Amino acid sequence: MPKVSIIIPCHNKDTYLFACLHSVLNQSLTDIEVLAIDDHSTDNTLQILKFFQKEYPSKLKVFSLDEKTGVSAARNLGLENAQGEYISFL
Repeated sequence: MPKVSIIIPCHNKDTYLFACLHSVLNQSLTDIEVLAIDDHSTDNTLQILKFFQKEYPSKLKVFSLDEKTGVSAARNLGLENAQGEYISFL
């Protein structure tokens, strides 16, 4: 079980997502899991998430919502799947 779960709701943020994920996944704290939830983006957000998931399969879990439900629903999905002792939102 990871010490920290980091939940990242995403919607049409492909401009910032690469830098965000690179920073989170390469930090000094290694006992983490990152849960990224794509809230039905229409840009390249989901493709970027899948790319990072292949690079970091043990740290990154990607979820994709079938319709735009908003940040609260995306966070709740992350909470349902988080396994860490501590939870953080980004």
